[in-house]
Amino acid sequence: MPTRGARGPWLWPLGLAVIGIILLLNNFLLLGDFNVGNLWPLLLVALGAAVLLRGDFVPSSDARTFGITRGSVESATLEINAAEIDVVIRSLQHEGRLIAGQYAVSSRPALRVGDTHAHLKMDRAGTPWLSFADWELGLAQDLPWQVYISTSLGQANLNLSGLIVQEASISTGFGDIRLVCPNEALGAIRLRSALGNMHLVSPMGCAARVHVSGSRLLSVHVDEHRYEQIEPQVYLARDAQAGAPEMEVHISGTFGNVYLT
Repeated sequence: MPTRGARGPWLWPLGLAVIGIILLLNNFLLLGDFNVGNLWPLLLVALGAAVLLRGDFVPSSDARTFGITRGSVESATLEINAAEIDVVIRSLQHEGRLIAGQYAVSSRPALRVGDTHAHLKMDRAGTPWLSFADWELGLAQDLPWQVYISTSLGQANLNLSGLIVQEASISTGFGDIRLVCPNEALGAIRLRSALGNMHLVSPMGCAARVHVSGSRLLSVHVDEHRYEQIEPQVYLARDAQAGAPEMEVHISGTFGNVYLT
């Protein structure tokens, strides 16, 4: 599975080369009275460029792949505290596995099994602080999942189509959330971001009922071909399949945009 680090850590070498050239010119007095110390803001520029272009401060070459077999597990809980790491979740095509994907070094999911229920936990506290590889996870399709994800600076991108979701709660501090609704949700799905955009995609036939709440700084953008407003801040998918179970989605935020498509 490719990682962001596969593109090559070109930004930092380029920045170091530029600074080295300037220092060399300064040593040979070719810059006149120019004070090299005034260049320190370039470090902030390079850091910001790295975050914009890569999403990370440092290269993500420390990623590891893993896979856990399903065994006798019939239901599962996934709990993630990702802090500033991005999280990507999708359905798993490989039969016989419970979960598989990519994680940052030292953050392999901790597994605890009781009877036929598995509890998997990933915690940023167990990862070296300079490890910023994304957590990309595939989940088994044929059992119900409880999904709890929180980040402080990271983003959450969840494609739950093809999955059975018992319930889900995804929250970010300063980060975006993108979620594709599952085919079936037995309980509520909750999205919250203090500062960030939230994009909800409901597949064709999905009977999604979406409740949006937040401050005046939270803007809601609705594709009117896909949703109709039935109450203030309550939207219902137009193209729900006959007999499809209704799916409750609750979205709340403080500052940013909500997109319903």
